[in-house]
Amino acid sequence: MAKFDKKNYLDIEKIIRDGERVLYKENINEEYSHDELGNAHSAPDIVVKALTTEEVSSIARYAYENEIPLTVRGSGTGLVGACVPVCGGIVLDVSQMNKILELDEENLTITVEPGVLLMELAQFVTEHDLFYPPDPGEKTATIGGNISTNAGGMRAVKYGVTRDYVRHLEVVLPDGRIVNFGGKIVKNSSGYALKDLMVGSEGTLGIITKATLKLLPLPKKTVSLLIPFKNISKAIGTVPKIIKAKCIPTAVEFMQKEVIEDAESYLGSKFPDSTSDAYLLLKFDGNSKEEIENYYDDTAKICLENGAIDIFISDTDERDETIWKARGAFLEAIKNSTTDMDEVDVVVPRSSVNEMVEFSHALQKQVGARIKCFGHAGDGNLHIYVLKDDLGEREWVEKLNSAMNEMYKKAKELNGEVSGEHGIGFAKKAYLARSLDSANIELMRGIKKVFDPKNILNPNKLF
Repeated sequence: MAKFDKKNYLDIEKIIRDGERVLYKENINEEYSHDELGNAHSAPDIVVKALTTEEVSSIARYAYENEIPLTVRGSGTGLVGACVPVCGGIVLDVSQMNKILELDEENLTITVEPGVLLMELAQFVTEHDLFYPPDPGEKTATIGGNISTNAGGMRAVKYGVTRDYVRHLEVVLPDGRIVNFGGKIVKNSSGYALKDLMVGSEGTLGIITKATLKLLPLPKKTVSLLIPFKNISKAIGTVPKIIKAKCIPTAVEFMQKEVIEDAESYLGSKFPDSTSDAYLLLKFDGNSKEEIENYYDDTAKICLENGAIDIFISDTDERDETIWKARGAFLEAIKNSTTDMDEVDVVVPRSSVNEMVEFSHALQKQVGARIKCFGHAGDGNLHIYVLKDDLGEREWVEKLNSAMNEMYKKAKELNGEVSGEHGIGFAKKAYLARSLDSANIELMRGIKKVFDPKNILNPNKLF
């Protein structure tokens, strides 16, 4: 790939015609060199803040013709370095492409630009008595970023993940061509599913400039259950029985006392109960209290029969906010409790969640570093964090690599995958290579070459 120079900068300024949206050298904010977790650092040569599909197309065409690396960025809330420009070149910031373009209540769809924030979308559709189910923990993430990583979140157990709600994508290819995949149609058997291929591709195949998303009617009633258990084994062991009983929870989260205490310290407020070692947190939704009462009554009975200490019912907005605000703060709370950390985002079959959690607990002694975890017991996605604390840099790297290798090895033994929702990016690509056979990697490389023969779009990611 070509080295970026001042001529390239002047050429790009002519394309954009707005110097305030073209950042060069000392004008580039340091935040563009990393994402939320910050374990991968690399500065871009230039940052371009795009406002239109046409600008994105022009920049992509220029990068393609001059063989300059091009990395797309939204809010930068990722955790695997997917938006970090590890080869330098151009960072294309699409966060200002943040318009809600159309709400189609007849077809139950909404069309947005990629920079719309998840929390903005959720609030907008709620005001129209509609519901966008995907619910990743980071509400300031952009929709484009959610689509690029196929984000999941807490409601995946009932409603599925981002891919299940993407109907149409407008995409700029690496050479600048603008294409459309999918539409407002509900069914489609017309050739390869290129739209679905874009979802989860982490900005390596094309640049999303518009998305049409499926909506549902807004549930009228929600109820949460906070259920303490004596230990994490009993808590997680109850989840398959809840699922088998067809109680249809919207979310099934597991958490332990030490993480709750981190959240209490971080938020400066008390959790409704933190006396037990382990908890399940469940949510149910529906159109009436009667509709969901049977579900959560049956769930409560199952939990009590399988070792639950008590059942706390949260049926008011105030109680719900207290509980779910604490749950939403777990990542930041753990970060705040240590000097540095890294995350494992494995997903395993639901029946293997407890074994994976117990393994991570035992691994602390083996590697000599603190390890904390929480996650989505209902869909098998665990967030496991290795903490640096006061370890020296060399010792930290050795212990972190050892812990990571052992956890990904265990996940593979349990028929799991490297990432459930955060993606591979730059940080996890070595583990992906070990978890997949050569045929899988070869096919992915072939797809990348078809879309991006010059390898300019978010290079050195995934594999």
